Amino acid sequence: MLEKLNKWDRELFIYLNSLGIEAYDDFWIFVTNIKHWIPLYVLFFILFFIAFHWKKAIFNSLFLLASFVATLAFTNLVKGIALRLRPNNDPELLEIIRILQTPTNYSFFSGHASCSFAVTTFIVLSLREKFKWIYIIYLWPVIFVMSRVYVGVHYPLDLIVGAIVGLLSGYIFHKLYELAGKRFY
Repeated sequence: MLEKLNKWDRELFIYLNSLGIEAYDDFWIFVTNIKHWIPLYVLFFILFFIAFHWKKAIFNSLFLLASFVATLAFTNLVKGIALRLRPNNDPELLEIIRILQTPTNYSFFSGHASCSFAVTTFIVLSLREKFKWIYIIYLWPVIFVMSRVYVGVHYPLDLIVGAIVGLLSGYIFHKLYELAGKRFY
């Protein structure tokens, strides 16, 4: 069963990665770089301060950061156990895929997916009553995650599992925030 899943995942990756068009390479390389999203991260924190009193905004921000750090730590722990090679490091794939980045750490599961979905979920749950349009920010992790296949560094299953872990982490940390907030406020 696991062998069939890995085969399907690999074949889907090869297909999706092959859809890349050289004219769009610069766009996807830009999108996949975490640093290029800093203005969006700043906007998230500004929205907390628009929506809440400054004490609650700081409290909310601390839980958001805790969600990010815990998700990243869990992701790295699993990567160290799973030890799945990234597509760009798999000698069997080097000649048949497009590789635009060459990270050397492991693939399963995606930290880009888990962390971006955790942050987005926490923000949406925190701000959904203040800003009805907030759900649109889910476009960020979707685009961010798609870039990982395009640049040749993650299989689809890495991204799906990462997204699920991120959604759960964001939800759990928001529940913890609510519980702590009842005591704090």
